[in-house]
Amino acid sequence: MGEAAEYFSKDFDWEELRIRVENDPLLQYHLLPFQPCDSIPSVSAEADSDAWSRFHLRHSSGKFFKERRYLLKEFPELVSCKKNCKVLEVGCGNGSTALPILRGNENIVIYACDCSTETLERAKEIINDVGIASLKDRFCPFYCDFSTSKFPTWLACNSCRGNTSLQQPSFTTPEKEGSQATESEESECCIGGVDFLTLIFTLSAVPLQRMPASIRECYMALKPGGLLLFRDYGLYDMTMLRFGQDQRVGFKEYVRLDGTRSYFFCLNTLRDLFVTAGFVELELEYCCVKSLNRRNGKSMERVWVHGKFQKPVS
Repeated sequence: MGEAAEYFSKDFDWEELRIRVENDPLLQYHLLPFQPCDSIPSVSAEADSDAWSRFHLRHSSGKFFKERRYLLKEFPELVSCKKNCKVLEVGCGNGSTALPILRGNENIVIYACDCSTETLERAKEIINDVGIASLKDRFCPFYCDFSTSKFPTWLACNSCRGNTSLQQPSFTTPEKEGSQATESEESECCIGGVDFLTLIFTLSAVPLQRMPASIRECYMALKPGGLLLFRDYGLYDMTMLRFGQDQRVGFKEYVRLDGTRSYFFCLNTLRDLFVTAGFVELELEYCCVKSLNRRNGKSMERVWVHGKFQKPVS
């Protein structure tokens, strides 16, 4: 547990990076207000899902698949939670997030959804190939595109979803980490919501205008006191700065050549999105990490956003 509590993410200062980027004339187009034009077609939710499905099919090899083991250090609550702890992983992809969580805590059951049935099948294959029966039994994948529809009622029925309030909680200091996920018996109507919900490089793939409803849906799926664990692309990440001007589809929003999209978050934008949905902010910061490109020997400056948000206890 001592090792899991240590997490380092400050190789460089984000404010210094911001100043460099905003003073570089070659990067000014990233800072300009976005002016939509007729040459940028509107993209349907089905097209978004198809693009990500093709992406995961292209990158389904073992070489591309890497377990996100760092998540257990970034979110030690996943290591210390008690028996029958329920986790909803939204946008599970090929299982790179689910597998290390299942390995790290035998008390956890993961309900994992994705907008691609092909991707879900690949995730099941990867979990099964580990050859540990207990992992397979605790991995429950299902199809759902949370950017366009509600989670299924067996996860949190309409009655349970209705027992929540958008009012801000009366307390100002959140409960001690790890103590808020309480056990509850499953009811006949549904599993009663989840203790944790993970959004790991998922929200950035959702068009900005659909984000508020998607986050609200996540709020509804959590038990009162439950935690939403967040990690995604941050403003001025190296990936953002590599996009060309013609790939902009919004302010801080871009589309790749394969049709997948990506939004790059600043802290204020995320704070507004989650607080408006009813969450209490526990942690929110930029993770600034330098990594080495082994092919060309160049240092890469990566910026991600780390966040923990709690659903108030009614």
